[in-house]
Amino acid sequence: MYETAEDLSALQRLLDDSYAAAGAYLRSVLDEERRLPAGAVVQTLQGVRTMVLATATANGEPRVGPVDTVFYRGRFVFGSGAGSARFRHLRARPAVSATVVEGERLQITVHGKAREIRPTDDPALEALLVESYGADKWRRWMRDLPWARIEPEKMFTFFNPQG
Repeated sequence: MYETAEDLSALQRLLDDSYAAAGAYLRSVLDEERRLPAGAVVQTLQGVRTMVLATATANGEPRVGPVDTVFYRGRFVFGSGAGSARFRHLRARPAVSATVVEGERLQITVHGKAREIRPTDDPALEALLVESYGADKWRRWMRDLPWARIEPEKMFTFFNPQG
C-alpha cells in the first residue's frame, strides 16, 4: 500500500462528496451498506486490475476499452501503446470515465481528467510497476509506453459480498 494518511483522507472526502452530490436513484443503489470506505478501496484495488476506460473522439463519440491499471496514492494509473487511439483522445480531450468491475460483486467508477505522467519520475510508482509487471517486461518495453493518472472529480463504489 503506497497511500499516505493524507491520501486516504482525500480519497474518503472524494467518496463522500461524490455520494452527497449523486442523484436520488444512484444513492438508492449505492446505499451506505454497499459503499466502500477509502481504506477498503485501497485494499480491494491491490495489484494489477482491469479497468474499462472511456475516452471521446474529436467528434465527441465515446470509445470504451479495457486497460490494465494500478491504484497508487489514491489514483488510477494506466498505460497504453504509444500510437494508441486512447492516448490520442486523452491528449486532446482529457476527460475520462473508468470502472473496475467484478461482476455483481464490485464496481468502482471514477470520472475525471487523465494526465500523462512518466513513472520514472516517481521512484515509488516505478517500483510498484516493476513489482506488478516484472523487471524484465518493465525494462524491455513497458517503461517506454505512455502512462496516465486519472485525477478524479467523482468516484463511486459498490460492493456486494454476495455478488
